[in-house]
Amino acid sequence: MSTYSEAGVDIDAGDRAVELMKVHLAKAKRPEVVGDIGGFAGLFDASALKKFERPLLATSTDGVGTKTEIARALGKYDTIGEDLVAMVVDDLVVCGAEPLFMTDYIAVGKVFPDRIAEIVSGIARGCAKAGTALIGGETAEHPGLLDEDEFDIAGAATGAVDAPNLLGAERVRKGDLLIAMPSSGFHANGYSLIRHIIKTNNLSLDYVLAEYGKTAGEVFLTPTEIYSLDCLTLQKALSENLHGFSHITGGGIAANTARVIPDHLTATYDRSTWALPVEMEFMAQLGRVPQADMERTWNCGIGMVAIVAPNEADRALRTLSARGMKAWVAGVIHERGDSEGSALEGNYQAR
Repeated sequence: MSTYSEAGVDIDAGDRAVELMKVHLAKAKRPEVVGDIGGFAGLFDASALKKFERPLLATSTDGVGTKTEIARALGKYDTIGEDLVAMVVDDLVVCGAEPLFMTDYIAVGKVFPDRIAEIVSGIARGCAKAGTALIGGETAEHPGLLDEDEFDIAGAATGAVDAPNLLGAERVRKGDLLIAMPSSGFHANGYSLIRHIIKTNNLSLDYVLAEYGKTAGEVFLTPTEIYSLDCLTLQKALSENLHGFSHITGGGIAANTARVIPDHLTATYDRSTWALPVEMEFMAQLGRVPQADMERTWNCGIGMVAIVAPNEADRALRTLSARGMKAWVAGVIHERGDSEGSALEGNYQAR
């Protein structure tokens, strides 16, 4: 006789994981959420869209990539969920959309209820930081495809923006200034390079980075910053003088900025306006990573960029400062004929 349990799937463990999740899910709700977790679908009251003149729905999906391997190696699972939320909702806000709700997908080799609950605690915490409801998800046990301690996570979110407030390249103008918001570290990009450097240099995750007083593992697991509420607050304060956002993810600062400006314009960042984060400098030196490759792989200290009218830069900085965000003017938009492509110029500020 063959049973599902003998095949490697533990339904009872899955049920226990759901029960352990519920305490965390309660922290990631909005008043528009209808019902509780556990049904076949999450419900969200669409009458909330009545506040928009012409509501446009926006959607985004992403994962965390191989940063999950660092979490697995350290046996620490309660932060990786914040990375997932950040990678999804901060893509939504680039077009001016308010992230409304999110669902997650967790694939594991074996369901360990406490571990699943830890992962979901991070997702719920991230949703709370983003003002987004976590309305459902799926945990899938894949025995034979994943080792017992292997896992991967992905998520999708839906947001809404009023059509007149939709942000896009057509809003960006010559002379606009680039307001940089600092990253919290590597975020959730470039971990294949990080893991390659770790392996080829025998770097222990227990190695203490003196500048931080933290281990390398702790630094690598620093959660991705979530900017959605900062961006929405900035959009409300500046209105039509906020011309765009760029979420700095894979591809780096220049490539991601180029995605949100028109072809006839380019962006130039002045490296001297900020310092390269210590951990990126350390890993680049340890791995002998060329600067150009580093800047195409890691965020180099900037996680989100706002593109604003030049006369509104001070208001933008004050608005973000009031939220505890230490932003700065990092560059300018100009005609492409003055320079080819979005670029970083100068040297990083000395610490």
